[in-house]
Amino acid sequence: MLTRKTKLVLIKIFSFFSVIRGYNIWVVALAQYLSAIFILAPEKRALDIILDWRLFLIVVASTLTIASGYIINNFYDAKKDLINRPKKAMIDRLVSQETKLKVYFTINFIVALLMFFISWRAVLFFSTYIFLIWFYSHKLKKMFLIGNITAAVLAVLPFFGILMYYKNFYEVIFAHATFLFLLILIRELIKDLENIEGDLIADYKTIPVVFGEKRAKSIISIFTILTLIPVYFLVEIYNVGYMDIYFYLSLIALLFFCMMLWKATTKTEYLKLHFLLKFIIVSGVFCIVLIEPSVLFHGKKLILTHSISIY
Repeated sequence: MLTRKTKLVLIKIFSFFSVIRGYNIWVVALAQYLSAIFILAPEKRALDIILDWRLFLIVVASTLTIASGYIINNFYDAKKDLINRPKKAMIDRLVSQETKLKVYFTINFIVALLMFFISWRAVLFFSTYIFLIWFYSHKLKKMFLIGNITAAVLAVLPFFGILMYYKNFYEVIFAHATFLFLLILIRELIKDLENIEGDLIADYKTIPVVFGEKRAKSIISIFTILTLIPVYFLVEIYNVGYMDIYFYLSLIALLFFCMMLWKATTKTEYLKLHFLLKFIIVSGVFCIVLIEPSVLFHGKKLILTHSISIY
């Protein structure tokens, strides 16, 4: 039998896991490794990339930074979450605000320390990333449209940390990033529809709050249509191997998403749309393998034109 003290510790661990959304962080780490293997350094063996200690530290720093971002975001959104997500908010509140701040600063210190082993550029990149997450949570999140765009940019930034490490600035990478950015931006707007009640009370200037649900749906539909642009380049211009199957299926799913969007009126229906977008994003992570499966066993020297380097 577990003692009362042990049960309390386990409950707090579960609560903190809820705060940092640990179920999301592992997906980011996996996405970074798969991006490195199949997109950024396909000429190297997968095993060599996995055993690269510098890359490992960058991935660890990324996951820790995202975790600290969730902590500070939870800190500022405590009152709003009581309205939008009462059950989750009650679980999150099992860990005190003071403890959250202590862990937040400790994690950020560890990130900076780890990056000193890589380079001063890595320290600068992650320090800027940490600051932007804090500034977003503290100020930008409440601003009209800026909050949504910033959230989408912050979600994509960890991949640019890997990009800077390999110094391979190919146009195909920016096409992938644009598609991911648009999906995350659409998801952020759906979350605004889902949380409109709490946003109204907390004075968040989101698109649904300022323009209403119907106008918000029109804007979301426009961004959904814009996903056709990066998908066209990825499928028709660049070589993404069998991953083009994923992009075709994604467009079908997004068409279904738009149809559901205009019928949705309740929080539960918006939540379903949110999960559909999350499914498309997470599926894209696993489908990176389809670009060139043979890279898993031996590197393949790819000839990519129009490469850009800042070094």
